[in-house]
Amino acid sequence: MGGAWDGSRRRRASGGVPVSMALFGSCCCCCLVLAQVVSAERPLRSLGDSAVADVVREEVAVESFITRFVEPLLRLYTHVWPDMELGWKLVLGSLIGFLGAALGSIGGVGGGGIFVPMFTLIIGFDPKTSTALSKCMIMGAACSTVYYNLRMRHPTLNLPVIDYDLALLFQPMLMLGISIGVTFNVIFPDWAVTVLLIILFLGTSTRAFFKGIETWKKETIMKKEAARLLEASPQPNSPALGYRSLSGGPNANMQMKSQSDDKASFVENVRWKDFTLLLFVWVAFLAVQIVKTFAKTCSTEYWILNALQVPIAAAVTLYEAISLYNGKRTILSRGKLDMSWKVHQFFLYCFCGILAGIVGGLLGLGGGFILGPLFLELGVPPQVASATSTFAMAFSSSMSVIQYYLLDRFPLPYAAYFMFLATLAAFTGQHIVRKLIMLLGRASLIIFVLSLIIFVSAISLGGVGIANMIKKLERDEYMGFENLCYH
Repeated sequence: MGGAWDGSRRRRASGGVPVSMALFGSCCCCCLVLAQVVSAERPLRSLGDSAVADVVREEVAVESFITRFVEPLLRLYTHVWPDMELGWKLVLGSLIGFLGAALGSIGGVGGGGIFVPMFTLIIGFDPKTSTALSKCMIMGAACSTVYYNLRMRHPTLNLPVIDYDLALLFQPMLMLGISIGVTFNVIFPDWAVTVLLIILFLGTSTRAFFKGIETWKKETIMKKEAARLLEASPQPNSPALGYRSLSGGPNANMQMKSQSDDKASFVENVRWKDFTLLLFVWVAFLAVQIVKTFAKTCSTEYWILNALQVPIAAAVTLYEAISLYNGKRTILSRGKLDMSWKVHQFFLYCFCGILAGIVGGLLGLGGGFILGPLFLELGVPPQVASATSTFAMAFSSSMSVIQYYLLDRFPLPYAAYFMFLATLAAFTGQHIVRKLIMLLGRASLIIFVLSLIIFVSAISLGGVGIANMIKKLERDEYMGFENLCYH
């Protein structure tokens, strides 16, 4: 196996640029410098000091040109793929990955903020391969969570726990952002990614934490009210008043339903028309990505195929936005039917969907880091926010995995193993959190887990990014933007 991996490393060390091209470029640079030096030596014997100074300045200008423009094009990114061997690194990485996938599935964020540092610091992958493997784990966890949630009902209303109208509004934009983020993953330097990550994640984690406190206080008031009504009941033998955890929004109507309604059949819970439309978007994006592999990078065909993704995503999102604006559809999971939509809200939500996708593709994280807190701000219950963001991530993360696979960005044995591990962890996490919510009557636990995962991701990924920047500065390495066409 070691020989095979060594061979794969040698094949990928060029990052997609032929070795002959790199050698040819290097030779051209050397010849350019030598020619300049030779041409400068001959007049030195007969020229004065001013002429010598002019020649020296010309040589410095040529060297500056080579340093600034030629060397970055010839700089090659080397992938580091360690052998898959049973040892303490794999065992520790598996434990951390299992915990991250379980918590990520609870919060609806995927857990990429834990996966990427785990792959980089413990197992020893390079950052870009760690990003791709993180997406594989997110896909496994998301698919497992969706399978679990397809049989679950809304916590307070007679609806599926997955809000398909929210999914139709955000999922196409999320997938469009994923395609942009995967491209940015190749181009962006590490320092830019680190700065973006720290600012974005600290802000969203803080907002989610305060939202959790607000929901906790409302749940406490409801528990006290339920206890007071129970004590004032004139019939001690009457059935106990059922308590349902707060739906998370100040405007939500608490429509009570029996505990037996918490689960339903798979066929009853799926809105097939909406699911088919979401599947169409996924297939269309997949077809574009497959055809794009046959086009030369940065060619006219390459950019045309990339541009085709915009009308595909915009058409479905526009259809859902118009239906919501005209009142033909509504976000039923909020428990409020008279929601008035403004045009600027749709632009804001589309931007948030694209931003979530870009963050996911760029950092190897789940779009739930953006969508989860956003759904909570819309007044959606924590259970629905987690389930719907995970549902959207199942489509987007699978698309990212296919894109990374077509780019040959991760080793298949590692990807298959950790995807299976994340699938088991997500199913376990969902089962445990449902039991805890039923026992404690507090759905705000999901919001606190969401805030915790985002904060830990900001610290871990930010710390790794800062450490890498310091090392590159000490080694005086190139820290600028990469050229997509030469990568």
